Amino acid sequence: MSVTLTVSHWLFLFWVFVVILVMGMRKDPLIPCIFGLLTVGWSFKQSILGAITTVYNALIVAGNEFWGIIVIISLIAALSKLLSDTGADYLVMAPAAKLMVNADIAFWVLGISMMLASWFFWPSPATALIGAIMFPVAVRAGLPAIGAAMAMNLFGHGIALSTDFVIQGAPTITAKAAGFSSPAPVIAASIPLIITMGLVTTITAFIMIKRDIKNDPESLKAEQAALKTQEIKREITAVSYFLAWATPIAFAADVIAMWVFKLRGGDATALLGATAVLLLSVGCLLKEGWDGLEKVTDYLRDGFMFGIKIFAPVIIIGGFFFLGKGELAQSILDAKNATGFLEDFGLALSQSIPLNKFFVALVSLATGIVVGLDGSGFSPLPLVGSVAATFGKAMEIDKATLAALGQIAGVWTGGGTIIPWGLIPVAAITGVNPIELARRNFIPVALGFAATTVVAVFLL
Repeated sequence: MSVTLTVSHWLFLFWVFVVILVMGMRKDPLIPCIFGLLTVGWSFKQSILGAITTVYNALIVAGNEFWGIIVIISLIAALSKLLSDTGADYLVMAPAAKLMVNADIAFWVLGISMMLASWFFWPSPATALIGAIMFPVAVRAGLPAIGAAMAMNLFGHGIALSTDFVIQGAPTITAKAAGFSSPAPVIAASIPLIITMGLVTTITAFIMIKRDIKNDPESLKAEQAALKTQEIKREITAVSYFLAWATPIAFAADVIAMWVFKLRGGDATALLGATAVLLLSVGCLLKEGWDGLEKVTDYLRDGFMFGIKIFAPVIIIGGFFFLGKGELAQSILDAKNATGFLEDFGLALSQSIPLNKFFVALVSLATGIVVGLDGSGFSPLPLVGSVAATFGKAMEIDKATLAALGQIAGVWTGGGTIIPWGLIPVAAITGVNPIELARRNFIPVALGFAATTVVAVFLL
């Protein structure tokens, strides 16, 4: 099958390189994406009016693709705010905090708790939750502050955010760009990769922290002394106990229902979202009485402000990179004549040079890392998904595994494990220097990328 590359193709490729360059310079790529849509639309439709409408159509298509994820994340953020205000978050995490009797156990309990909280509440709310309740306990148990920050970071913004098994935001975006109708293939393909990435990074970090404790015990003593007077105080009521029991039970029931009834994609998201909004409504009424009828609006407003803040740039970036995928490009440009620009380049590339699994794995990894340098874990996902679709059409590979590899690379980089400007939330709540935290995370994450890429090559 021969491919004819047009002026529109080359314009699209030019703007792809501009976007990657801008992201590599740690600048937001929204204006290049908008100009890319405008110029590609003009070239394809041969009119100024067509160019302008292409920009808007792309945003609508991307918004429609992402809206379900925006809603679920917003509802979860609203619920997490209610849990914090009622003190239910403290009751939920207190039992885990009691398990941290020494530094070794504290590292793994803190990290796993952060991972679980991030899966259900997303890393940003989970950072505040875990940091306020469990971080002081971990330091008192003998874990250095930098070690606690690494554990929270690697398990939360690394393992949890790059898989997003429960809310399914990341795999949904990646899967859409890769041409899958649901995130299930990307989720399944990510399991062996994230096991490799998670084990290599966390075990390496644990060994490094053990060495620090042995070599510099005085710094640890100073940190522990500073925390002795900081006691966590919460106003606990009957509503706190109700939400502390009802929330984990309800979400655990959701996970069981997903497994039993094989709910995937939109159905799973709907179940979680409805559960969150019902818990929020009942909790507001119990906490505020009749005033809860108005208070729930404040919580929802805060939640949606959080969700829109996260996804506003992703919608524009996604709208541009969706031009690379056939079905989505047709929705944006022309239902009859449009093709996926990146898919066409992939076919042309396969016809001109021999492709192999190692090469495409490195391209996916590098794309995720470079685009993730802007500090947004979700910005790389439309592109890495499109790259997977491109190579999946050009050669016989498992494009779900390729997409999952790019997703892991993008989220671990941009989501906040190895770049200082993405580490500020964890660094702020633990009181460590974000540059130092990025430096300490670099070796574990680099080793993890290398091991995960090797595994991906065998699975492609």
